[in-house]
Amino acid sequence: MSQTDSFLPENRLLLNAVSEGIYGFDLKGNAVFINPAAERMTGWSADELLGRKIHDFHHHSHADGNPYPHEECPIYQTLKDGKPREISSEVFWRKDGSCFPVHYNSTPVWQDGKLKGVVAIFRDISLQKQTELSLRQALEQVQALSEQLASENSWLQAELEDKTGHQQISGNSSAIQQLLKQLRLVANTDSTVLIQGENGTGKELVARQLHRLSARRDKPMISVNCAAFSASLLESELFGHEKGAFTGASQRRKGRFELAHKGTLFLDEVAELSLEAQSKLLRVIQEQEFERVGGSDSIKVDIRLIAATHHDLQKRVEQGLFRMDLYYRLNVFPLRVPALRERREDIPELVQQMLKSLSQKLGKPLAGVDGDSLQQLMHYSWPGNVRELQNLLEREAILTHSPIISLAPLTQSSSGPRPGQTLAEVEAAHIQATLQACQWRISGPMGAAAALGLPPSTLRSRMQKLKIRRP
Repeated sequence: MSQTDSFLPENRLLLNAVSEGIYGFDLKGNAVFINPAAERMTGWSADELLGRKIHDFHHHSHADGNPYPHEECPIYQTLKDGKPREISSEVFWRKDGSCFPVHYNSTPVWQDGKLKGVVAIFRDISLQKQTELSLRQALEQVQALSEQLASENSWLQAELEDKTGHQQISGNSSAIQQLLKQLRLVANTDSTVLIQGENGTGKELVARQLHRLSARRDKPMISVNCAAFSASLLESELFGHEKGAFTGASQRRKGRFELAHKGTLFLDEVAELSLEAQSKLLRVIQEQEFERVGGSDSIKVDIRLIAATHHDLQKRVEQGLFRMDLYYRLNVFPLRVPALRERREDIPELVQQMLKSLSQKLGKPLAGVDGDSLQQLMHYSWPGNVRELQNLLEREAILTHSPIISLAPLTQSSSGPRPGQTLAEVEAAHIQATLQACQWRISGPMGAAAALGLPPSTLRSRMQKLKIRRP
């Protein structure tokens, strides 16, 4: 419209027939025209509003109740500068005190180059807003399901990777039978379990057995190697992160705590957690809730926590490296996995079961080891424990052309620390014996790093610090 005669009687029939609400304003901001659609939508009659500032009736506050001065109203701003405006983010208030979302245009009316007033045309967009909300909620549900499927897929892939090799707790020794008895006692509780034992003894195997025997067996068991992540990455790994939480966070990601909801979370090498991470873990254990990195919403979880370490946590508490309150939270039901040298009578059974698994894995017949080789295995000190035995047998199984494996002489290591040895000397001897048993191979499934349960980079760093070199 460009003429003030737009409001003359011959045009009113057209304006009154449209379904959109129409207001006409003079230069003072007073209403000079109101069509029937506007009356129906707002409940205010034309007689009540003509000659008055409509803003004070239907536009007096925002949707949240905050005051909305008419000086800030786009319609009144158009009266000042003559610029048209289009708004979709506000509400109009009805006479009965309710409000509805509106889309409106504020259009200036000119005559002979002079601004004469403003026409505001509006419509109720409640249905559109509800449709947008429903669509947004549906998209959020789809995104949540997509995240869940992606998370479960990652978990299943990890589970498949963990299914390789020897997977049963085997042995009839008194040490193993005592361990199995304790497992059965605690499995059906939700008590936190702390598994302690040397590297390679099978602490994760014990954790998986605990999960399989528990009431949570149908839910996932999620594992985290706390030594495999830097302090900065571990928090994101455990608690997840929101999109944009840090450089590289291109999408929202669930953490291990969320993935383990209703199931079991296994924290391997828990002693490697930084003091800051220990503090956050303690809070989650106490409150069973956390926030993603970069997020503010609290997420509640229901998990059964199992932790494992080859360190003496009590000594680390005394050294100030581990929080005492976290230690007592984790040490509710301690389990100790015996070293292989403490259960030598189980070696023949372990050998047979491992060779059976290797026969399927390698696709070649493997019946056992000869008598001399078995005697060697029985008398070797096994610094790398069951993992070292498994790696040794796999290496020999790959090399052999006979169903009966015959071992080369094993390098004997000390069965324990000597009196007067420092901790560094004991560690150096243990690492060197494992390297010798693995023929100085560091990385790979048959390497010393795998036998010791360390990342190859960590093992190389320890070798450099302890001045361990290959002869």
